[in-house]
Amino acid sequence: MINADTLPIIFIALMGISILIYAILDGYDLGVGILLPLKPDTLNQAHRDNMIASIGPFWDANETWLVLAIGLLLIAFPKAYNAVLFELYLPATLLLFGLILRGVAFDFRAKVGTHYLKQIWDYIFKTGSLIASLSQGYMLGIYILGFEQSTASVVFSLISAFCVTAAYTYIGACWLIMKCESDLQQHAIRWARRSGWLMAVGVVLVSIVNLLINNDIFNKWLHSLYGFVLLPVPLICLMLFWINDRLLTRPPKQIEAASWIPFVNTMLIFVLCFIGLAFSFYPFIIPQQLTIWDAASASESLSFLFWGAIFIIPTILLYTVYSYRVFWGKTQPLDYY
Repeated sequence: MINADTLPIIFIALMGISILIYAILDGYDLGVGILLPLKPDTLNQAHRDNMIASIGPFWDANETWLVLAIGLLLIAFPKAYNAVLFELYLPATLLLFGLILRGVAFDFRAKVGTHYLKQIWDYIFKTGSLIASLSQGYMLGIYILGFEQSTASVVFSLISAFCVTAAYTYIGACWLIMKCESDLQQHAIRWARRSGWLMAVGVVLVSIVNLLINNDIFNKWLHSLYGFVLLPVPLICLMLFWINDRLLTRPPKQIEAASWIPFVNTMLIFVLCFIGLAFSFYPFIIPQQLTIWDAASASESLSFLFWGAIFIIPTILLYTVYSYRVFWGKTQPLDYY
């Protein structure tokens, strides 16, 4: 029998892993949507088709991890679920609106009979991607500040919205570098270099704000043994940004031979940023307001749900790995396009 105090830790870990996987997987396909070129000429239409094809087999399955994370929050931490939805009702609604736009545009662009109508649906897909990314970034900013309602918190949340959008653009560009070839790959390299340093600025900004707004977080990072061990995390992130930037200045043949490295490095950046945020806020599920034990469901409920979780989550994970294995390699035109 699992200890009652351990169950909330298990569920917050499962929820955190789900959020991290979602941020990486849906992050790159949101980024690809944001990067769709707007010019209506034939070359850009071909690029848009290839970009959409690169995420075609994966994009809807990637969003499964968001559904899983929200489901775990609801069943395992209902108090936190109520508080989060109450504070983030408007940006959450905008997030859903953006995701719906993406889903509708993705299907309809494959069914229209003219390039003009396909271009319209591509623009809608791009708009939905931007709305979803900006909404997630704004929600992250408000969450970091503990749902504080002030002018300063709104400004920080807006900055966070643009930084998260830059992060998704960055990982999306790195995905295109890995999956595409020739001219489109060269465009992706330029996009990655520009968005990469914007994301780096965002990482530095959030790190500084975290230290300044809360003495507990400041002491945890700078005056504890665990903080000393994790202190290199921001430096490693910046080093990975630098490695990617230097790699992307090499000749095209060298970049093609190592085209997977920028995407893997960016995944590592996402993981390290998530570890930093988790360390900063633990044991709070809502910063400085609600701990995971205060928000958790009854231990009997968690014990019952645990057996379902250990079956469902590995199943989703295995399916995700299998789908990426099947569609690995450079992008090929999708038949239903």
